[in-house]
Amino acid sequence: MGKEETAAPRQAGPEGGGERGGAARQAKESRGDPRPCCGCRFPLLAALGQLALGAAVAVLGFLMAGVSSSLLVRDTPYWAGLLVCVVALLGLVMLCVSYQPDEKTCIQFAIKVAYFLLSALSLIVCVLAVAFAAYCYSQITQFTCETITEACQCKLETVDPLSRTFMYKNVSDCTDITNTFNLYLLIQIVLNLLAAIVGFTVCFVMWKDRYQVFYVGIWLQSLTTTEVQQQKV
Repeated sequence: MGKEETAAPRQAGPEGGGERGGAARQAKESRGDPRPCCGCRFPLLAALGQLALGAAVAVLGFLMAGVSSSLLVRDTPYWAGLLVCVVALLGLVMLCVSYQPDEKTCIQFAIKVAYFLLSALSLIVCVLAVAFAAYCYSQITQFTCETITEACQCKLETVDPLSRTFMYKNVSDCTDITNTFNLYLLIQIVLNLLAAIVGFTVCFVMWKDRYQVFYVGIWLQSLTTTEVQQQKV
């Protein structure tokens, strides 16, 4: 009888410990659960948005450069699209890094800082691209052009003989400048504005992640880690 009485508390002990351990695991999982929609989906959507907008800006910029060989680099902002694409790829790499609370890994911290700085840089570059495109568009709307042997000669003021003259080479028809290129400029303004807004949003999210809890990674938990935690409990 004495042996049975002493064995009963020993059997109850592990059950109580198991219940306490299960509650502790649930509390840890509830604190570290990275699955809220605001946390796990928004950074991915932002990176994909940057990639789509950057690719569109770059492709359209190369199309604009093919209209005439005399166009300035600032008037064909493919460089802004390429930068946004690089930032988007870095953001996708950041999302593939194993999530560690409180930035416990150097790789995660370095990628997050680089992504924040490049997103801020892409924001500035896209705003500059919008300014250049808007200025060029305002000039072209005031042009008076005429075709001269595989070139298009445009003037701002035909009355003034000393007015500035713009020569676009390798252009068969001036409508390529006054219509097609003008339309490209309008699309570039819209796309770069959207890219700038997305870049600003990303910077805001990263800043919020620095001072508040906001998930920016993929949670990867191996089976061995789970087994070790169960053994410790």
